[in-house]
Amino acid sequence: MGDFIQSTAVKSAVRPLANPIADVATFNSIVESVISTNPFGCVSYVTAGTTHGPVEKTRESYTAKIVYQDTDAKVVGSESGKFSTVAGFNAGAAALLADTALTAAHGGTAARDTDAETYSATIRCQGQNGELYMVTFSRDQGTLSSYEDDAIRTTVEIWADSVAALA
Repeated sequence: MGDFIQSTAVKSAVRPLANPIADVATFNSIVESVISTNPFGCVSYVTAGTTHGPVEKTRESYTAKIVYQDTDAKVVGSESGKFSTVAGFNAGAAALLADTALTAAHGGTAARDTDAETYSATIRCQGQNGELYMVTFSRDQGTLSSYEDDAIRTTVEIWADSVAALA
């Protein structure tokens, strides 16, 4: 299993994954699990008069990829769509596949290129020591950034070791 490796002096650590996360459902379950179970022990905080939960998703992006293949399975075209939610991603991919005019314009048969699809979500946490840090998940790595206390990295690393898809 890989460890988070500090990559800069400002305490950012990257954990490359041995294999990309299999699909958007698995990816989303990992992100939602962090939000719902708060495995890092983060705490609520108030900033500029606004109360924030201990773990909040601050950004997410999902890109669906479609290829168009001729009768010899040669790629004759491609399309992609970028979406800000998992629901949008799923609906958008289905819409691209169902768009007969687009398929006809490419002159091939539409198929999902799931191996080329990308997912990303950033979660903001406030540690019990008051430190605000980010955990960003993508399909092929996890990134811990803006932390000072090495105990935060240790906590995130121990949790990541317990999630099979993050090996």
